[in-house]
Amino acid sequence: MLDHRATEQRNPRTANIDLAPAQEIVALMNHEDATIAGVVAGQREAIARAVDTAASTFRAGGRLFYVGAGTSGRLGVLDASECPPTFGTDPEMVQGIIAGGAPALTRSQEGAEDSPATGAKEMDTRNVGPLDFVVGIAASGTTPFVHGAIHRARELGAHTAIVACTQPPASLLVDCDIAIVPVVGPEVVTGSTRLKAGTATKLVLNAITTGAMILLGKTYGNLMVDMRATNAKLTDRAERIMIEVTGVSRERARELLAGAGGLVKTAIVMQMMSIDRVAAERMLAEHGGVIRRVVPGAAPPVVDE
Repeated sequence: MLDHRATEQRNPRTANIDLAPAQEIVALMNHEDATIAGVVAGQREAIARAVDTAASTFRAGGRLFYVGAGTSGRLGVLDASECPPTFGTDPEMVQGIIAGGAPALTRSQEGAEDSPATGAKEMDTRNVGPLDFVVGIAASGTTPFVHGAIHRARELGAHTAIVACTQPPASLLVDCDIAIVPVVGPEVVTGSTRLKAGTATKLVLNAITTGAMILLGKTYGNLMVDMRATNAKLTDRAERIMIEVTGVSRERARELLAGAGGLVKTAIVMQMMSIDRVAAERMLAEHGGVIRRVVPGAAPPVVDE
């Protein structure tokens, strides 16, 4: 019996890929990949609703949880783990939950995704409640672990969403406030959802967290001003942002960042408003952390090198 899920269908365009040389394999994969962005664009409205929900969740002191298994779970954990260094967020603010726990990040945990009760238990363990937003990720739309988590999150009063690459069953949709369903079609290798489905999922998750963080004032223009300078690369970036935004020297940028406790946003306000750290932090707090509400004028223009 044929599987009705789009992610499990055979792709007629790659039926003879096992006979193809390397160059043709790459061409076939690239051709399939080229369709993904357009499909994700078709989900713009649902993604924007998820962005707004995530931003409202954060403003209320709630958390965003990604819940998935296998590739879907790993993508959720990846997106969550990149928020603290990129946007200076507390690690608790965005969390990735994968069936099978940490070992599943590097090695498949057979059967971990088959228990809805385990997914539900994860919601209880993390004290999910009305302030939180739980996003299930299931390329096939049918992962029991994800279904259990979403159903329990709904019972606990949380906002809920599903990201799937085939039409989810009605039993799941009834528990979801938002459904983001980029149907990218059959994979190059049948059922290998780390390919097109994985790429589409990554694009969606990127948009949810990045969009929400922008709404929270984590950027100034398109500059990353709420990052944590935790290594040499990020320290250099922080200094370059200070130079670009305020026109100070590299030495002065270092002084300002040191005086701001390494916080780029605070250092910018200190320099542009000629105030100390305490005053800068107070002004940012009074204006929701958004630099444009504190510092008049536009962000610095992009300069071609």
